Amino acid sequence: MKDIRIGLSVAEGSDLESLLNRFRRVETDGFQSAWIPNIFGFDALTVAALAAGVTRTLELATAVVPTFSRHPFYMAQQALSTQAAAGGRFVLGLGPSHKIVIENMLGLSFDRPARHVREYVTVVTQLIETGKTSFEGEVYRVNASLDVPCPSPCPVLIGALGPLMREIAGRLAGGTITWMTGPRTLGNAVVPGVRAAAKTAGRSDPRIVAGFPVVLTDDPAAAREAAGKLFALYGTLPSYRAMLDAEGLESPGDIAIAGDESAIEASIRRLASAGVTDFNAALFSFGPDPKQMMSRTQELLAELARG
Repeated sequence: MKDIRIGLSVAEGSDLESLLNRFRRVETDGFQSAWIPNIFGFDALTVAALAAGVTRTLELATAVVPTFSRHPFYMAQQALSTQAAAGGRFVLGLGPSHKIVIENMLGLSFDRPARHVREYVTVVTQLIETGKTSFEGEVYRVNASLDVPCPSPCPVLIGALGPLMREIAGRLAGGTITWMTGPRTLGNAVVPGVRAAAKTAGRSDPRIVAGFPVVLTDDPAAAREAAGKLFALYGTLPSYRAMLDAEGLESPGDIAIAGDESAIEASIRRLASAGVTDFNAALFSFGPDPKQMMSRTQELLAELARG
């Protein structure tokens, strides 16, 4: 599709070799980008650097790396190192994660996440774009410089679901990465909010990356029921719950893109019409032959990406 870039979410494989083989196929299939989650498996930036060695043209992006657990200086240092390994094909996707992860799992404070992200992104982007920062904020006080030779500064995108985060994504970063956010909410709130902030700051048009569970099937009702169970956790996290509520949806399965070839293409075109610049497909499957279902879905999306 000419008006929207189509990428694939590349999650953990059974082992590192299997995971890297997935990146090889994603590039061979003709996808423009691979979006790498950073949850409970491999570290996403490390995977991106390794994936750069087995690909040539594929954009490699994190979606997303939590900010609270890593100092912005070292995040910028690792991002630039990954950009150098990728030859300029890396995109740093950042997000604050969730209170249950930061406080309950890691034992850190999740206080005022928008303030935290505003300061964090300021420090990271200054270091990435200029190689130095002298920042005095409420949370961070950083006076440091970096010298990491790489082709160009890597773009920085942030997970931005609420109004404050959308403003940060447009004013300080290169755009946003969303998940569990439907086309109506994207078109009415996310896209205009991020674009307005970017315009006010004199920045170029932001990227709007929208992630959705996707499956090619002749039984969309069964697919959404399966997705509701598979992605149930997201319906309990406040930021995603707010996005589902804004869309008028009850279950995370309701937001899945499921159906035949024409239905999936129409859904992606609707997102492009809403202002989404990048489609991030998170493949899922159900039923007696999940491998074949995943493969058929990927083949369809690859055809659309090449079209």
